[in-house]
Amino acid sequence: MYLADKSIQVVKGLLIRFPQRIARIFGYISEFVRYRRVKDNRFTVKWSEMYPCLDDRISTTPFDQHYIYHPAWAARILATNKPEYHVDISSILSFSTIVSAFIPVKFYDYRPAEISLSGLESESADLLALPFADGSIPSLSCMHTVEHIGLGRYGDPIDPGGDIKAIRELIRVLKTGGDLLFVTPVGKPKIAFNAHRVYSHLQIMEYFSTLNLMEFSMIPDSGGLIINADPEMVSKQEYACGCYWFRKY
Repeated sequence: MYLADKSIQVVKGLLIRFPQRIARIFGYISEFVRYRRVKDNRFTVKWSEMYPCLDDRISTTPFDQHYIYHPAWAARILATNKPEYHVDISSILSFSTIVSAFIPVKFYDYRPAEISLSGLESESADLLALPFADGSIPSLSCMHTVEHIGLGRYGDPIDPGGDIKAIRELIRVLKTGGDLLFVTPVGKPKIAFNAHRVYSHLQIMEYFSTLNLMEFSMIPDSGGLIINADPEMVSKQEYACGCYWFRKY
């Protein structure tokens, strides 16, 4: 019944948007014809090379709240801490590429990124068996990654405890006095198989109980970044983004 209702909603949405879509197409063709009449001889303007972008006329720039705010949060902490070098495990690649402009970064992923930039090293690593000695990494991050481990999304083996094993590896390799930037979905605990897990704040604090929490910040369901967020807010969220800065003493 749910799927039938969902299908009806989708069809209704398409019918509502259809007249708007037709209007945009005719408007696009009209603008194209007017532009060609201007005869800008610097470029070719051909019907065969048309590239309509019909959905970009909006009042504000859209962005993914989680994936814009959490790397920005982490980069600001690194800019303050100024580590000699930083190791990132499987976070969004744009984070390492940008941060490597001012801090040397070693990026590791199960699927290594074939990228060449000054200040950046990219290699392969399994988060369940990191190739580092105990207590050897002074500055470490693993952001929006652990929630996927063991759910088969990326071809990895099904393992309900895969996330716990990954967290233990992060704690193992972190140096005494070192910093870990950890980011994951938070809210009412659940698994959206095979996409991700959503954790409660208490779960994360339990998993990292051997580390000290330096800062908890959050991107709530409503958007925006709350620095030093109240942990009590987490239980009211469905799919918020928890940003944890831990230190190992």
